[in-house]
Amino acid sequence: MEKIERIIGGVKHCVQIDSGKIASYTIDGFEFIHQRASGWPNSDTEMFPIIGPTAKANYRVQVNDSKVVLDQHGLLREFPYKLITTEIELSRWVKNYTAFTALTNSKYPENSPETVQFWPFDFTFIKSFGFNEEGLEITFEIEADKEMPFMLGYHPAFKINPDYKAELIVDQQTHTIQNVLDVGSKAYEIAHSTRLILKNEKSIAIETEGFNHFMCWTEVPEMLCIEPITFYPGSVDQKELHKGFQRMNTIKRTFKTWIYPVDPETCEWL
Repeated sequence: MEKIERIIGGVKHCVQIDSGKIASYTIDGFEFIHQRASGWPNSDTEMFPIIGPTAKANYRVQVNDSKVVLDQHGLLREFPYKLITTEIELSRWVKNYTAFTALTNSKYPENSPETVQFWPFDFTFIKSFGFNEEGLEITFEIEADKEMPFMLGYHPAFKINPDYKAELIVDQQTHTIQNVLDVGSKAYEIAHSTRLILKNEKSIAIETEGFNHFMCWTEVPEMLCIEPITFYPGSVDQKELHKGFQRMNTIKRTFKTWIYPVDPETCEWL
């Protein structure tokens, strides 16, 4: 278990990292993210190089002129991060993938008939945890051929205290946990936004760079996944999931997510 921490505005921010994933994020001792939340076993993971389910497309995704075998949310989750470095305020992790490498599908056999997944491009995926002047900064760096198509989603799960009202505030509009529950497994879309506020026992902001939207998902009142995404998969039929691809266009792309405490009334940094 790795740990990074910093005092920001007189308040201690502490992140515990387990194999490249957040195990705990506390601000002044109050825990916003942890791996023990009911309803979802992962507090922090990624969706790459696709977002969304593929079962209705026979687990095939159109990539250029070929069909590629991919299960829900892609294959990045199917192999582990390797630690690059951890310092007092920074921890960096990497995954390297070689094109057409068959990776065991962890969803088989309970939730998928496909035993393996593969992708027709090499890529390097670097994930960094650090801080800025407000709070936690998570950076994703993708290195690949400039012609590679991809989608990227970040999938953090936030601890919710059901004894307090839980709301999402986006551009002065309010979205409730019930809104999210009502949508079910499809996930609740919050389109064309790069910042939202989660109000609960304490309030935080989630702000992004490079992502275009959010989608939110939960099946229980004690946890909420708030997911920055480049594409909302519910907007297309699964057989047309490739319409959500963007291309690298350069050999390196960078995406960021910031998480920081805010005043519940003003929604500004504390």
